[in-house]
Amino acid sequence: MNKNREICCALVCAALLAVPELRAQDVVSLNLKQAVDMALRNSRDVALAQARYNVAQNTVEVNRSAFRPNLFTGSGAAYTYGFPQTPGGAAPSIINASYVQTVFNPLLTAEIRASSERKESQRLELEKTRNMVMLQTSSAYLELTKVRHSLDLMRTQRQSNARILDFTRQRLNEGLELPIEVTRAELNEARSEQRIVQLESRQRVLERQLAALTGVPPDQRIEVESEVLPLDEQQREQDLIDRALNSSLDLQQAELERKAREHRLKGEIGSRWPTVDLFAEYGLFARFNNFQDFFQRFQRNNFNIGLQVRIPIVSAQRAANVSLAKSELTTAEMELKSKRQNVELDVERQYQHLRELNAAREVARLELKLAQENLQIVQASFEEGRSNLRDVEKARLEENDKWLAFLDGDYEYQRAHLDLLNTTGDLGRLFR
Repeated sequence: MNKNREICCALVCAALLAVPELRAQDVVSLNLKQAVDMALRNSRDVALAQARYNVAQNTVEVNRSAFRPNLFTGSGAAYTYGFPQTPGGAAPSIINASYVQTVFNPLLTAEIRASSERKESQRLELEKTRNMVMLQTSSAYLELTKVRHSLDLMRTQRQSNARILDFTRQRLNEGLELPIEVTRAELNEARSEQRIVQLESRQRVLERQLAALTGVPPDQRIEVESEVLPLDEQQREQDLIDRALNSSLDLQQAELERKAREHRLKGEIGSRWPTVDLFAEYGLFARFNNFQDFFQRFQRNNFNIGLQVRIPIVSAQRAANVSLAKSELTTAEMELKSKRQNVELDVERQYQHLRELNAAREVARLELKLAQENLQIVQASFEEGRSNLRDVEKARLEENDKWLAFLDGDYEYQRAHLDLLNTTGDLGRLFR
């Protein structure tokens, strides 16, 4: 019996020692930079944007292939009755080889340049996607930090409301309070519970969102750290506008699209010029195809090399293509001007909104400081017997409310600052 008891005790101790280790494995601690890096590696949107960029690169290479050497060879056999001829119109041969390379073609050259511009635009789209993932991840991370801090404050507030309710009920039993004061205390306690439920729901949503972004299994808890972003608050509005105009990805994409359409217009206009291709043909002929019956002399090995020049004389479609290219270029130029104006307006709006949020955050900070000083005064008065427990708990509740307001204001300010950095093209520098 004693031996069995010792074995059971040993198993229980081992299980108790193993529980913290298992729980530790279910927790993932991440700082903000780690979360952003994991999200960039895990993002399907980034992978899709990378794939589209690869497609754009390959499209450029396909267009350039016409100006590179192209060599073909083949073999075959055909029965000939009458004039020797293949379905393509050439003479039948045992072995054939052909070489072709475009030397001069303005329209194809324009297509290559346009596809190169669009390839660069797709690279910028990849960068935009990365910035969007960074913005989503950092926003979710900062909000989760704020929500968890708020939950801690609300649970402290729940204890204060419970103490106030007990104190009020006690005074009601002693005939020192009216029943309405108990109802008021119960209402405050219910409001606290409502806020806690709302924060817990929001915390669950943010945890799932951050887990999906970073690739962490949903059954693991993500521990976040309270971080202060290195934000430069001393910035002039005009400097931000100039920076946005110089580095805005949307503007760069619009400019690249304008250049691509400009290249196409030049190519359509240049299609009036001749095109030149270099070619070479080799064929090994056989006598069983009856060449000697239709030609004065049979030659087994045949080789041709030269330039093929195509001169356009009348092309009804060319004028229509030029008109279409001009209208597309005009559209691109108008879109570029519109986006430039929108970027200026967005920066101005975000800058003014950021100033308002900064002022509101400063007010919330001072209100919190005032509530903290007031709590110290009330606690000192309580120790001296000049105030009661309810006064202390009310002062503590007021401090909690001001803490919650400051956390909300600070998060909104940081979120707005991230939006502004994304507009000015400086978001990526924040997480390097």
